[in-house]
Amino acid sequence: MLYLQLFWTYLKIGTFTIGGGYVMLSMIEREIVDRKGWIDREEFMNMIALAQAAPGLIAVNSAIFIGWRIGGWRGVIATVLGAVLPSFLIILAIAMVFQNYKDLPAVEAVFKGVRPAVVALIAAPLCRMAYSAKITWATAIIPIAGALLIWLGGLSPVWIIFVTVVATLLYTYLKEKKNRTAKRSDSEQRERSNSETV
Repeated sequence: MLYLQLFWTYLKIGTFTIGGGYVMLSMIEREIVDRKGWIDREEFMNMIALAQAAPGLIAVNSAIFIGWRIGGWRGVIATVLGAVLPSFLIILAIAMVFQNYKDLPAVEAVFKGVRPAVVALIAAPLCRMAYSAKITWATAIIPIAGALLIWLGGLSPVWIIFVTVVATLLYTYLKEKKNRTAKRSDSEQRERSNSETV
């Protein structure tokens, strides 16, 4: 029953999502975290971060992570099939008839109208992710600088990811080293005060 629920949840999301994987994130979060309660929000955000860092489509990657977390291999099969099947069938149907109707004014008007909605649907989960990740105005410079380097500077996203990973590891190492030094000095100070008391 769980696997059928996973398949049905992702089938609904995959069928009614316009704009790709990032648009699916808010719908997945609403279904998996808010309504079903299968995983908590922090774990969901960690899974999305991993899905973004891993190669491939974010919709499929997130389906794999969430399916594995909830139902193991069978969960993965259910979520991936649910996420991919609607897109495959819809694109197949469109590809068969699109050449005949792509130049019609009504079709062009529909595509022009859908574009701004897709931008909004992509922006909504990104803002939510930024809020959940506790990004402040001070730390917002990192994603903004990365986006500008990719957009205006023509820098490959691979380098942005690489530099971010290295910088994060270095920051974590230095922070832990500073904490260990502070704890060591506190313990030495306590020992010194204890010896003076004795």
